[in-house]
Amino acid sequence: MVSAHDRKVLRSLARRVREIAEHPEMPVRKKRWYALNALKPERPLVLCFPEGAWGELLPSSQMQCTDEKLRHWEWTLRSKVYWWKHIRDDNAIEPFFDLNWHVKAGDFGVKVPFTHGENRGSYTWDPPLKDLDRDIGKLHFRELSVHRAATQRDLDLAADLFGDILPPRLRGGFWWSMGLTGQVIWFVGLEQLMLLPYDNPKGLHRLMAWLRDEMLNLILWHEREGLLTHKNECDYVGSGGVAYTDELPQNDWKPGMNVRLQDIWGFAESQETVNWSPAMFAEFVLPYQVPLLKKFGLNCYGCCEGVHLRIDGLFRHVPRLRRVSVAPWADQAVMAAKLDGKCVFSRKPNPALVCVSFDEDVVRKDLRDTLRLAGHLPLELIMKDTHTVENKPKRMTRWVQIALEEAQEFAAGRRQ
Repeated sequence: MVSAHDRKVLRSLARRVREIAEHPEMPVRKKRWYALNALKPERPLVLCFPEGAWGELLPSSQMQCTDEKLRHWEWTLRSKVYWWKHIRDDNAIEPFFDLNWHVKAGDFGVKVPFTHGENRGSYTWDPPLKDLDRDIGKLHFRELSVHRAATQRDLDLAADLFGDILPPRLRGGFWWSMGLTGQVIWFVGLEQLMLLPYDNPKGLHRLMAWLRDEMLNLILWHEREGLLTHKNECDYVGSGGVAYTDELPQNDWKPGMNVRLQDIWGFAESQETVNWSPAMFAEFVLPYQVPLLKKFGLNCYGCCEGVHLRIDGLFRHVPRLRRVSVAPWADQAVMAAKLDGKCVFSRKPNPALVCVSFDEDVVRKDLRDTLRLAGHLPLELIMKDTHTVENKPKRMTRWVQIALEEAQEFAAGRRQ
């Protein structure tokens, strides 16, 4: 039984989110994203994902609901209101309350014991595959299950609470990356991954092939079970970006059909191998990612690794590549020349600019450097990976203000 208090809190927030979603600015913002993702931008676009800093911007102590599930829903609604009031980037909001299927994935057959530090700090783990050739046989595909009744209960509850204001819908994801190497380091350790191409290349190939097949099993299971949902609106894609596109779903998709992998965005990265040579990456990583990426309608590549030494291989082998991450350590000049309007230049400025200090002159210079090199391209400027703002939330607001000023000024100068 939902208390009258919790119902009142959620309905009030839902009403505010609906008002935001119907603001006259929203169609303008959506049009900009459609244009950018079609590689015909009106101007560089600006995004800010607080991520780890949300605990300082919108702490759980501010939630008013008493029920645990409803406190989570409350936070989701409040975060949209906070974004509209304080972040004010180019993102958009749809007039729905998005929920996901209740899906459970079992383990891989081995346990990975983690030891975490305090306050979201560092962690370490004990890799379970000590001898790859001997221990790889311990692995098995994850056991997958969906709880349809629990999913329907969530939909019914949200509809009862505020569905007349903010209709609930199924729209979510079940994985992040087709990268595979993140899972490799859990199994063998980061140091061992650096040595395996020399000490046991056959074993590494065998492990990568197993992980490819396991991931393929995962994504195809979701497709067969009818669990995939559209990701072509304000959905988060890749390692940062907004999904608005009229190229997905495919033209042969019709209402009432299940969403297919080819109807949604795909994504891969390989941050763990950032120091590998392009040849080593091309031998041990990319061939195992490409068969997975081929399943998707449009693809994104890269996260925190600089991919400027890998971009030629990505263009040769990754199908329908539309968004490429340009990390703080990437060579922007090389990336601008290589992308050359063929993909969205997804620039991620160094989060230290807002996490550990805030110097407006430094922020402006950083943005202007990017605009000088890539402002003429389909460009998005994305502040993310921020694990703190030193309890100074206005840093996020101000970074967005500065980024929008610089992007708009650059675009105006080009139009003159």
